[in-house]
Amino acid sequence: MTIDFAGQVAIITGAGGGLGRAHALALAARGAHVVVNDIGGSPEVSSADDTPDTPAGRVVAEITARGGSAIADHADVTDYTQVTAMVDRALSAWGRIDILINNAGILRDASFRNAGLDDFRTVLDVHVMGAVNCSKAVWQHMITQNYGRILMTTSASGIYGNFGQANYAAAKSALVGLMNVLGIEGRSKGIHVNALAPLATTHMTESIFDATAAEILTPESITPGALFLVSTDAPTKTILGAGGGTFAVSRMLESQGVFLPADARTPDDVARHWPQISDSSVQSGTDSTTAQIQHFVDSATRAATAER
Repeated sequence: MTIDFAGQVAIITGAGGGLGRAHALALAARGAHVVVNDIGGSPEVSSADDTPDTPAGRVVAEITARGGSAIADHADVTDYTQVTAMVDRALSAWGRIDILINNAGILRDASFRNAGLDDFRTVLDVHVMGAVNCSKAVWQHMITQNYGRILMTTSASGIYGNFGQANYAAAKSALVGLMNVLGIEGRSKGIHVNALAPLATTHMTESIFDATAAEILTPESITPGALFLVSTDAPTKTILGAGGGTFAVSRMLESQGVFLPADARTPDDVARHWPQISDSSVQSGTDSTTAQIQHFVDSATRAATAER
């Protein structure tokens, strides 16, 4: 099987370096027209200026030098007006939008005790509202064409937590929730929404890894997973962890649970049954809130029937 993006149009945010650059180069190499978005550059650079020596402009130059098709855009993803202008540029140039990779992000690491609330809001604004703005701007176009692929960039910090990254982890966890809802709403309209949890050495993470890890955890080792998740045959509502050539799916699972009747439903009863309630040897996967509701209702109904 050869995954081909010929004629498709992709928008990648934060694509002036690191993961975004790797994704942009790989998509263009497989035939996609690419909007390389990155806010990096001087304040004098307009959002639609392809020519200045900016991170986005340099990636576009790499793509076109290899025979690919790309334009640079410097829209701030936290500004919906700028984002819609970027989307309009893509539509004007190529007539459609097939792929959105929400990759733009920042770090403002500090322990929660020392973290400033302004930094917390900024991190949430870039990661969460940036993804919301971009997804909203392309959503109706994807519905109209009955096809779309959206990729969120989450993180192990958002799934499992990491000391000193309360703001970043909260933002990355929120993107999983956004993916789940958009995955449900988009499925019948041909829109698949997934999340990539990368572990890579980039400008954002270069101070975290030692030399050996940095050599292994390259952005290029992750990009194959990203391209699969935005391909025609991609799954939906899937979290793919990737790093150093290893790929793994993360899922939210819950224990089977224990039904407590009304006359034995005190905090003490919860404590008494905690070993069974928290038993992870029997787990159930649920793909929606509706499915979880049904599981809980079925559990109570079975218990009531058994009592008769």
